[in-house]
Amino acid sequence: MIDQELTLAMDRSSKKRSPSKVDGIIGWREYIGLPEFGISKLPAKIDTGARTSALHAVNQEVFNRDDEQWVSFWLKRPGQSKAERFETQIVDRRKIKNTSGDQELRLIIHTTLLLGAHKWSIDISLADRKKMEFDIILGRTAIRGKSVLVHPGRSFILSPKKRD
Repeated sequence: MIDQELTLAMDRSSKKRSPSKVDGIIGWREYIGLPEFGISKLPAKIDTGARTSALHAVNQEVFNRDDEQWVSFWLKRPGQSKAERFETQIVDRRKIKNTSGDQELRLIIHTTLLLGAHKWSIDISLADRKKMEFDIILGRTAIRGKSVLVHPGRSFILSPKKRD
């Protein structure tokens, strides 16, 4: 029923901007996986108002490895009491507006995203999100071109039952 309603709404609004094929509908909140960090189920906010995705990562330290810039940072996996240290290569540095509208220079990493049956690579900025409800937001570039639609009135469509 939801698929039919959204397809009809898309047809009425603008056929030029509508994707030719919609593989699925996601809610404004979904559980995601980041397998490179051993995370299989992390609640994420799908934020189409944000361009870039952001992951809560603290104590970031940049270092060189084999003539490339890397970053170490700490993050807490869901269900764990202590944060763990991770290392990954830096792919970019970007000026990004924070929730207050102020620009800050953030480190960008590249990782794999699991969203329901979908799997693709995304860029994520590392940020201190301790005051935010979600440890991760998925910005519009993470889902652009992936044939998914965001239903703003629904949550956890891909996994409606909470699993521990």
